[in-house]
Amino acid sequence: MPALTDSTATVAELKARLLAFVRERDWEQFHAPKNLSMALAAEAGELMEHFLWATPQQSRAIVADPKKRAKIAHELADVVIYALEFANATGLDVAAAIETKMTANAKKYPVEKARGRSEKYTEL
Repeated sequence: MPALTDSTATVAELKARLLAFVRERDWEQFHAPKNLSMALAAEAGELMEHFLWATPQQSRAIVADPKKRAKIAHELADVVIYALEFANATGLDVAAAIETKMTANAKKYPVEKARGRSEKYTEL
């Protein structure tokens, strides 16, 4: 398989490759939404662990360190893999879900109120 990059791969291609990988191993039987959502949360926790107790500035330095960056990339990959497999298992369209959510967020967080602010939309 050719190497993928963000600039060359589509979400559909990533999902298809992942689905083929899972099917070759007969893992679909284990990929109920419950299990995948829990695995996704566990992997997100492993990603967060790299930054535990770090300041925002320290977190940027951590991700810039080549040895740590490789480990962080593996954790990010695990998070995205489980998210895409969740989409595969549930028949959810990732791009459509993102578009819908971004439209809703644009209404909740209009630029004129939210720019440069971190408050929840109910506090703007």
